[in-house]
Amino acid sequence: MSGQAADTVDIDELRKLFLFERLTDEQLTKLADSGRMATYGQDEDVVRQGEPADCFVVLMEGEVQMISETVSAGTVAMPRTSQPGVYGGATSAYLGERAPDTYQHTLRATAPSRLFVLPARKFAYIVTEWFPMAMHLLDGLQSGGRMQREMIDRRQRLTALGTITAGLTHELNNPAAAAVRAVSELRSLVRSSRVELAQLAENGIPPERLRALIEMQEACMEAVGTLPVRSPLEISDAEDELGDALDELGVENAWDLAPALVNAGFGAEHLDKVRRKVGEEHTPAALRWLSEAVEISQMLNEVTEATERITTLIRSAKEYSQMDRAPFQVLDLHRLLDSTVAIFRGKLPPGITVVTDYDRTLPPVPCYGGELNQVWTNLMHNALDAMGEEGTLTIRTAHDEDEAIVEIGDTGHGVPDAIKERIFEPFFTTKTVGLGTGLGLDISYRIVAGRHGGEIKVRSVPGETWFEVRLPLREPANGDRSPSA
Repeated sequence: MSGQAADTVDIDELRKLFLFERLTDEQLTKLADSGRMATYGQDEDVVRQGEPADCFVVLMEGEVQMISETVSAGTVAMPRTSQPGVYGGATSAYLGERAPDTYQHTLRATAPSRLFVLPARKFAYIVTEWFPMAMHLLDGLQSGGRMQREMIDRRQRLTALGTITAGLTHELNNPAAAAVRAVSELRSLVRSSRVELAQLAENGIPPERLRALIEMQEACMEAVGTLPVRSPLEISDAEDELGDALDELGVENAWDLAPALVNAGFGAEHLDKVRRKVGEEHTPAALRWLSEAVEISQMLNEVTEATERITTLIRSAKEYSQMDRAPFQVLDLHRLLDSTVAIFRGKLPPGITVVTDYDRTLPPVPCYGGELNQVWTNLMHNALDAMGEEGTLTIRTAHDEDEAIVEIGDTGHGVPDAIKERIFEPFFTTKTVGLGTGLGLDISYRIVAGRHGGEIKVRSVPGETWFEVRLPLREPANGDRSPSA
């Protein structure tokens, strides 16, 4: 510990500090005899994180700043303060053998300062001897609070994971169910199609006419899904017209065949073409076979769409969790945001609209992708909670010189002015007891500010709330790249 020795300790000066104002003259004299005054220049470290915790220090005059380096939050700098009586260093020395052996933070003089320096062992002796009950209370509060923080932090992560898993499961269930249903219908259609084809063969259809029928079937299957969009009324009229024409030809179950054939662009005018190519006697069986072939094509398209949707969701989940990727990378923020929105799709009430307004000129950002996705998750989850069953969730991006900007807005009830300054505090929540831990925004702040050297702030009026996240576009020269805890 550096610093230059100063004048002898004046007990009247100590008495002015809020820490020592209730001590007796005898106690103040003992305190003064146990410590010393030291002066520090601007930007000089009073105590340094990681070094042996051998001193408890109290600011007498000047200005200091507390700085912490953590694995989960990077470098976190507290606001500077010039309040006489603020303290730092070996603040837990009274815990004895359970006290940390090294300083848990750095205390830096940000202006020429003078501090009262008390050896840690003497500070511990004074607290335990003078304030035994307070010492036990502090001991319990510190150990219990730390344990509670760790448990709630883990519960917060598990709750978020459960929310995301439920949404993803719901989203996966829809295309999976559609694929199962389509495959089940395909089995029946393929079996029926074989029977119709066998019937045509038994009826003696010539090979050249069977080839012509197969060519027509190929044309119908290619037309599925590629025809101009028609209104429901137009489709209904076309089905009625084709059904009447099929009925006149003596085709059984004409009204069941018409929808599939209309979906392939088949009209009454195409019936003459079928009669010419396959013959009058084979026309009813040929039309039934064509209808089933079209339905098979539709079912195959449904299976393809469902499996592609499942693949897209899995890709979004991997993008969200940043699986198989290094923790620190230069990434496209839009892909991270889209993957988070995709994970939330299954949890969105019908009355919630999601609007994205992306600045596509925004360059990739050096970041911890998985951790930023946790930030987007927390902000979107809070926005959805604020809106309830209806509203608009807006996500927009921009960049300003050397910063990327992500804004997440909602049309909920807003954040009252009285609590705006507290919403990033750990354990502070406006939700009903049992519905919020108060750690979501605290975690988001530590990821953005501590981990990425960025900034997160809120602006809000009733009906419009925006959380603004700013991230540096340049990679830190010597930033912490270890994975978060």
